[in-house]
Amino acid sequence: MDKFLIRGGVPLEGEVEISGSKNAALPLMAAALLTEEPIHFQTVPNLRDIATMVQLLKCLGAAVQVSGENALEICAAGALTPLAPYDLVRKMRASILVLGPLLARFGEARVSLPGGCAIGSRPVDQHIKGLQALGAKIQVENGYVHARSEGRLRGGHVLFDMATVGGTENLMMAAALADGETLLENVAREPEIVDLAVLLNAMGARVEGAGSDSIRIQGVNTLHGCNHRVMPDRIETGSYLVAAVMTQGDVTCRNTRPELLEAVLVKLEEAGACLKRGGDWVRVTMRQRPQAVSFRTLPYPAFPTDMQAQFMAMNTIANGTGTIAETIFENRFMHVQELNRMGARIAVDGHTAVVQGIERLEAAPVMATDLRASMSLVVAALVANGETMIDRIYHIDRGYERVEFKLRQLGARIERVVR
Repeated sequence: MDKFLIRGGVPLEGEVEISGSKNAALPLMAAALLTEEPIHFQTVPNLRDIATMVQLLKCLGAAVQVSGENALEICAAGALTPLAPYDLVRKMRASILVLGPLLARFGEARVSLPGGCAIGSRPVDQHIKGLQALGAKIQVENGYVHARSEGRLRGGHVLFDMATVGGTENLMMAAALADGETLLENVAREPEIVDLAVLLNAMGARVEGAGSDSIRIQGVNTLHGCNHRVMPDRIETGSYLVAAVMTQGDVTCRNTRPELLEAVLVKLEEAGACLKRGGDWVRVTMRQRPQAVSFRTLPYPAFPTDMQAQFMAMNTIANGTGTIAETIFENRFMHVQELNRMGARIAVDGHTAVVQGIERLEAAPVMATDLRASMSLVVAALVANGETMIDRIYHIDRGYERVEFKLRQLGARIERVVR
């Protein structure tokens, strides 16, 4: 099992190219099941979760070809097998996103209940409720969601009980091939949902309102192939900016979209960072210890839960005390124990963590517990005294492309230890 060995104490300096978004790419790839014609994707990140989705699509019968660096062609021609087995789905929660496309195109789908990071309960009941509103008959049995429709799905009205990213995406894809109009309300507003709408419309769908709290979809008979460039990863961008602030460095993130990171950038400025930005770049400069910041995680456009762990790591070496309230996932403080092993002073009470900053962390053997927690340990190790060994880094390989290579380009002393 691979590990990272990191020697801290070096300010990060230079430029880093931001990869395509994992959270955008996975539903985009699932959407390729909606047509027999090939979909060509660019800027697809080379990640473990992407490889899992490729395996799943091939298992269903789609043809997937690597057509260049970070480029894929997916062609779901002919009759596919509408069964997504447990052995693949258990590796990644986003596998549930094939449910809507399979059902819409083939009238049936049998998808295992998903796995993924152990950060808390993320039920699929909103997916099921929405598909039932479009006429699907659904049974959950023996660990599988079995969905069927008599003929085509039909347009309907779906009011989500909560804003769910995956549920919104699944219903958008299903409704694209339904008869009539579908109105989705109380939907998630994340930029990745807008990117999915851009793809669907390029395929011939009629989707309006993505990025707002309601989406209207006029169903069409068929969809066609197209080319699509995956949006940049806003969470990767934020992670490198936090690393630069913690190490008192000067880093420019290229090929990104800073307008999608306003909540994060505001908090970095509150911490004392100097920020400059352009259309596709953002630069952070920091020459002193950060000031502690307090925040509450909420759905987009508020502060993202996927940046909570990284900011907690920043607060551990900040001046003052910061309070962090996690409102999205109930089990997303698993990195606290590992940061405290490095000397951090973090106290947790329910869904709130209070972080009292100290001048310096100390190296210690630590273990990654989920994707974003793994990045918090990496950025903490970059400022710790001594050598930190991080175990279970397969978590970080799920969501950060070539992370050690990119950090070394910025001057970090990090190496992958292959065991």
